[in-house]
Amino acid sequence: MPAYPDDRTAEISASLGMLPSGTPASEVARRLMDLFTSGSIEAGTRLPPERQLAASLAVGRSAVREALAALEILGIVDVRAGSGTYLRGAASELLPQTLRWGLLIGERNTVELLELRSGLEIFVARLAARRASAPDLDKIASHLADMQTSVGDLHAFARADLRFHHSLAEAADNRVLIDQLHVVRSLLQVYSDRAVHDDAEASMAITEHESVHAALVARDEDAAASAMALHMATASARLLSDGSPVPHE
Repeated sequence: MPAYPDDRTAEISASLGMLPSGTPASEVARRLMDLFTSGSIEAGTRLPPERQLAASLAVGRSAVREALAALEILGIVDVRAGSGTYLRGAASELLPQTLRWGLLIGERNTVELLELRSGLEIFVARLAARRASAPDLDKIASHLADMQTSVGDLHAFARADLRFHHSLAEAADNRVLIDQLHVVRSLLQVYSDRAVHDDAEASMAITEHESVHAALVARDEDAAASAMALHMATASARLLSDGSPVPHE
């Protein structure tokens, strides 16, 4: 990975701006991530030294050190002993890590995550109805068939269900949407694994997925979005009835 000229360190420092005194390391990391994902810093660029970053942000060096350590763990930066700290990837490559990091450090509300997933899945269904290729539709249909034949095995059913949604997202052909869905699904995995409790609920879910698939085949974007909206509503209701937090006012 090439190292770019050190004279960028002054530019990077100036771009950060000062933070309020007492700002924790997470806020330092957030400001750095905002800068990294802006696209103005190339992969391989060496960052300013801790002392310079601390001065630019008006925080202690310990906050900068903790922020850089966290970003190194996430694979955002590469800390090289005796050389400095370097940005690992381009802005587009950092987006999934940034989304995951932002959601993980915040207070996670299951209801809000379900609402976010619903909105993303509905838009994915709309895009897939327009963009899905014949091989995409075949793959989605095969996952639907797996769901239909695994009603008596809820673990296998859940895996087929997840593959259906993964293939649907791939058919939508929007990498940013796929990244966001991956992050949200990861955070909801503990609930998603038990989204269906019995054969009756599995049969209902199959009917909902069949409606989505039929709309995809018909290239009906509105019908696909409506079918997914219904599925997300019933799926979310099942998850919340299983002991998850109730919606807040």
